[in-house]
Amino acid sequence: MGQFKKPYAEKEVMEVYDGPGGLLWEAVMSEQIHSGAAEATDALAKALRLNKGMTVLDLCSALGAPARQIVQKYGVTVKGVDMTKTMIEKARERTKRAGLADKIEFHEGNVMDLPYEDESFDIVWAQEAWCYVTDKDKLIKEAYRVLKPGGKMGFTDWIITGEITEAELSPLYDTMSFPYMETFQGYQELLKNNGFKILDAQDQTEAYAKCFDEYYDTVHVKLKPTIMENFGQDLFDFASNLVTIWRKAANEHKVGRGFFIVQK
Repeated sequence: MGQFKKPYAEKEVMEVYDGPGGLLWEAVMSEQIHSGAAEATDALAKALRLNKGMTVLDLCSALGAPARQIVQKYGVTVKGVDMTKTMIEKARERTKRAGLADKIEFHEGNVMDLPYEDESFDIVWAQEAWCYVTDKDKLIKEAYRVLKPGGKMGFTDWIITGEITEAELSPLYDTMSFPYMETFQGYQELLKNNGFKILDAQDQTEAYAKCFDEYYDTVHVKLKPTIMENFGQDLFDFASNLVTIWRKAANEHKVGRGFFIVQK
């Protein structure tokens, strides 16, 4: 499953988000750091039918913006896990400022080895972050383990949605430090093989491509002066190349966003 794996380690991903990369992605995507921003978070929450009192585990919780959104809007409690120290620290600071520290906890750790007991959560949640996970099968096994019987998992991720060559994938992976992306069908197979019942699976590449059209304009017009002043030509060139090649691949329907709702 997946195509053309590259040997990126967790250390390289942490370096991206502990440094200018994390600041860049927040500037481009907002603190949600996923395509579709708050609207996409709300769509996932509604699909999962979040209700007051539910316990949610956010795997790869980043800055914690989705966690804060669903706590405020749906009355759930959240525990987030992320391996990036800077992201965890910022998530805790922003959650405290929002007055939500009693509803959200963040744990610095590896989502492939969760520090929670079996059948602990009503919901497992993630948005566009598992593309960084080196062993998605192990991740899904852990998600299944910590879900209560009948519990649901909802997630979105960057995926391969069409025919694409290794030569096309390699520069995409390099810009994002991805070990690999799963395919739309590959994710469904992993989920079924680990005991999940698929309730909904959507290829959302069209909406994803539109987001990259916006990111292209944001980097080249709105953010260019800021990037040049604060980070210099090299980071601007990196950001320009990134949004250009991902936009092209998305509009050619080679890569995109997958949306999945499953049940234990």
